[in-house]
Amino acid sequence: MVIEAAIPARTDAPQTWPVFALLLAHAHAALADDSDGMARTAEYLGHSGSPAAARDLSRKIVDARSRALGPEHPDTLVTRNNLARWTGKAGNPAAARDQAAALLPIFERVLGPDHLDTLGVREGLAWSTGEAGDKAAARDQFAALLPDAERVLGPEHPRTLNYLAGLARWTGGMKDAAGARDQFAALLPVFERVLGPEHPDTLYICHSLARWTGQAGDPAGARDQFAALLPMRERVLGPDHPDTLIAHDHLAFWTGEAGDAAAARDQYAALPAVRERVRGPEHRHTLTVRGHLARWTGEAGDAAAARDQYAALLPMRERVLGPDHPDTFTTRGNLAD
Repeated sequence: MVIEAAIPARTDAPQTWPVFALLLAHAHAALADDSDGMARTAEYLGHSGSPAAARDLSRKIVDARSRALGPEHPDTLVTRNNLARWTGKAGNPAAARDQAAALLPIFERVLGPDHLDTLGVREGLAWSTGEAGDKAAARDQFAALLPDAERVLGPEHPRTLNYLAGLARWTGGMKDAAGARDQFAALLPVFERVLGPEHPDTLYICHSLARWTGQAGDPAGARDQFAALLPMRERVLGPDHPDTLIAHDHLAFWTGEAGDAAAARDQYAALPAVRERVRGPEHRHTLTVRGHLARWTGEAGDAAAARDQYAALLPMRERVLGPDHPDTFTTRGNLAD
């Protein structure tokens, strides 16, 4: 089919996204849900910044492939893992974790423990485990994954490098900010050499190095690194991509931590409307931005406005995250202060 043949093979490369965007409506109209072209379209949606749309389309593909091929056919299994990944990226890491945990023994049985896709399920399980709150388990899962990846793929395969980044990320999550910073600093030149300085994965390493630089006690250094990263993400990924918005968030945060509360407040004031348009008004990242805006509004001297912002945020966090989530507790405490 002409449409399917025109759909690019690479879904994570920003240079292919304009082609996908041009073909998107035609793909939905012409392609079967179980086709390879539709699967690539779902992956494009997720990589280009629409994880909820990728999740919903992946669910349709899983249903179609389960009927046509069977639930344990390799093509169906890959799509089930994609569904788990985009479920997490769309804001439900606990569901992603549970899906990946159920998939892993099936992948190991059907494809084998050393298959590339099986290693990918282990990566997704580790990431979603950490995002769902168990940072120690995420760190330990990445530590266990790495020797298998190095044996099967080699020490500088892009996937192995991403697993090293996962280990560094959750090392930081376990309160070792300096250790995470040093691991990301060591990874950056390797990513630049293997993938190129503006590859999205390399930009993630830049982002993480800046973040953990700040967490390790150098907020001005973090601010300056995010100021350098932001225009690269805008150019490579686009201004509305979730990763670009996260870089905006961190630039504002570390601007405040470096001593300029008013500038942080002003930068955050511009972010909620964009976050709501791109991710939705009650996505956890949108709520995080609202919390930071309230904080820096107060730090800049307007306690009454900060109180009102926390009062509006609290019921949303209670509804979305639950009354006992740490972010809900923090909001409730800030409102009481």
